Amino acid sequence: MTNEELLQIIEKAAREKATRLDLSYNQLSSLPPEISQLSNLTWLSLYNNQLSSLPPEISQLSNLISLRLDHNRLSSLSPEISQLSNLISLDLSYNQLSNLPPEISQLSNLTKLALNNNQLSSLPSEICQLSKLTELYLSNNQLSSLPPEFNQLSKLTTLALNHNQLSSLPSEFSQLSNLTELYLSNNQLSSLPPEFSQLSKLTTLALNHNQLSSLPSEFSQLSNLTELYLSNNQLSSLPPEFSQLSNLTELYLSNNQLSSLPSEFSQLSNLTELYLSNNQLSSLPPEFSQLSNLTELYLSNNQLSSLPPEICQLSNLTELYLSNNPQLSSPPPEIVEQGTEAILTYLRARLEAKG
Repeated sequence: MTNEELLQIIEKAAREKATRLDLSYNQLSSLPPEISQLSNLTWLSLYNNQLSSLPPEISQLSNLISLRLDHNRLSSLSPEISQLSNLISLDLSYNQLSNLPPEISQLSNLTKLALNNNQLSSLPSEICQLSKLTELYLSNNQLSSLPPEFNQLSKLTTLALNHNQLSSLPSEFSQLSNLTELYLSNNQLSSLPPEFSQLSKLTTLALNHNQLSSLPSEFSQLSNLTELYLSNNQLSSLPPEFSQLSNLTELYLSNNQLSSLPSEFSQLSNLTELYLSNNQLSSLPPEFSQLSNLTELYLSNNQLSSLPPEICQLSNLTELYLSNNPQLSSPPPEIVEQGTEAILTYLRARLEAKG
């Protein structure tokens, strides 16, 4: 879009007292000062352009509630943006931001802030003054720590920090007591503070691709969890208390070092999907058959020598993966190759013979 065409659009929108303006996908490399004429705008999308900066005049769009600036080339944020005090949603993801101005704290009505896919190595403590934030997206940056004041963001329900360089979490983190979704995958976490268990409203927790070798027994207090991602860590065992996560429906434990599962594991009766591939499991407890809601069970690449025939009692099971268990004799390889139905038929016959 040429500058002339853009000016015509702005003039028309100003004349019509437009409240919404979509300028996405226009290869804009700059905005003219005339943007200030759009004082009635409540919603502005500049998604997917080539903006490397914003004009100071943007501060005059005082009625803006939602501003999309994602997928541009912004390397810094002009302090003027802080004058948009009515903003509720600000999307700055997929830019080249390496820092944020302290003035960001003045966006006091923000409930959603997206900063994922930038180059942030730290956050200003002022970001913690955004006390109305409920959603904060910081994935794919270079954060190695969080400001101690982070616990002031007490209204957060969704926090995404995956693909950063976090090696620990401040114990104050546990005060984010309204969190329901927390994404911490692809970091360098080697342990979780016991206080972590105070995040009792969590329903989704992603910790895959870290360096966790154990889970605190208090972990079991996260009783509202429905989805738990722990794949690609260094877990060699699970605490018996793990079975208290009674609302879990999806559990990802692939690519760890688990050699056994606690017999209490069978109490996770709501599980529908269970991923245990690429571990060192040599057996499954017979009680495993009590996981009556399982539809998918992944056990490839383990050390299993046999499956308890009771597995055939999992009446909802439609996907059972057992490949690359070199010591597996029951069911034998030729049955495993035929897939889920053949395996369950074989186990049924074994169970009948046993009975």
